[in-house]
Amino acid sequence: MGVAFALGLVVAVVLIIGGRLLLAGGDDVGAIGETGADPSGDPASTMAPTPDVGEDPDATASPSSISPYVPRTDEQSSFPAGAGTAPTANVVTCPSATVSVHDGAGLEAALVDASAGDVIVLADGVYEGEFRAAVSGTADQPIFLCGGPNAVLEGDGHSGGYVFHLDGARYWRLIGFTVQNGQKGVMADGTVGTVIQGLTIHSIGDEALHLRRYSTDNTVIGNTIYDTGNRRDKFGEGIYVGTAQSNWCDITDCQPDRSDRNLVEGNVIYDVSAEAVDIKEGTTGGTLRGNIFDGSGLTGDGGDSWVDVKGNSWTIEGNQGSNSSMDGFQVHQILDGWGKGNRFEDNTATVNGPGYGFSLTPVQDNVVECSNSVTSAKEGYSNVSCR
Repeated sequence: MGVAFALGLVVAVVLIIGGRLLLAGGDDVGAIGETGADPSGDPASTMAPTPDVGEDPDATASPSSISPYVPRTDEQSSFPAGAGTAPTANVVTCPSATVSVHDGAGLEAALVDASAGDVIVLADGVYEGEFRAAVSGTADQPIFLCGGPNAVLEGDGHSGGYVFHLDGARYWRLIGFTVQNGQKGVMADGTVGTVIQGLTIHSIGDEALHLRRYSTDNTVIGNTIYDTGNRRDKFGEGIYVGTAQSNWCDITDCQPDRSDRNLVEGNVIYDVSAEAVDIKEGTTGGTLRGNIFDGSGLTGDGGDSWVDVKGNSWTIEGNQGSNSSMDGFQVHQILDGWGKGNRFEDNTATVNGPGYGFSLTPVQDNVVECSNSVTSAKEGYSNVSCR
């Protein structure tokens, strides 16, 4: 990726969230023994796409040049015009500090001593270590951890552990700081009602941000994620929701990881080696909206689309992607009963690749609306007719 393009993305995010510039990721054998291997079938190609593939097959779009997302007028939505712009109704402002920290030891102590309503503010500087929060806030009194982009949580290298771990901690607000140089950036296990907003997550061994182990009703908004997969490119997802079925016995007592009703919105994800967003079987009812993806960093072993949906009843709308090694958006059925009822609308896919804009394997009752826009996809709009 060119320096100018990368700088353009950073500038865009600064404008998006007022200077506040997160970790998802692929299951693997890393910190808790997940493998993350997902079989994926070849896209079906038996149905001709209904819409035109696009006006200019040679066009190349970048996140800064794609038309803004405008929400449907027949739905209630807090998302304003402007792709990648965090919705103002959902943006969280950090209150005045109740605890100020300046180094790694101070942060560790603040996390251990935290209680509902605390506001932990990070001074600019480098915080070396692997940090764990295990105390919960409440819906009325969440716990805040805030900092600017120059407050940097620095992990122990690409084969280390989690730079920041919400370990059963509910109702947190992680706002504005930078997470870098770990095997995984931000891992959220069993969190509920948490907001992860305006973080910069980069230089990660595997995935950047991961909602896992029954993490429900959370908001991941306005984050910038790049440079993942430095340990294993196949595990270098940007944002990862749920757990692969092959790992349920390790993570959720052999039951589906029902990390449900999560909102992933207004994030900028580029230079990731696997999918920008991987949505696992076992998850239901989430929303993926208004994000910007660039797949120039996708590797053959890492991923072949920006978004891979294996859960049920997700809404994927208003996202904008460019450059893929295969398809723009995919649905796969890994397990009977999953990969169903997902809806794609108002997305813009400038694929610049050999596949489809939308590839559904199998089709089931997933829906690709005709409101999506696809250009520069060699196979065409979709392997199904839009409606």
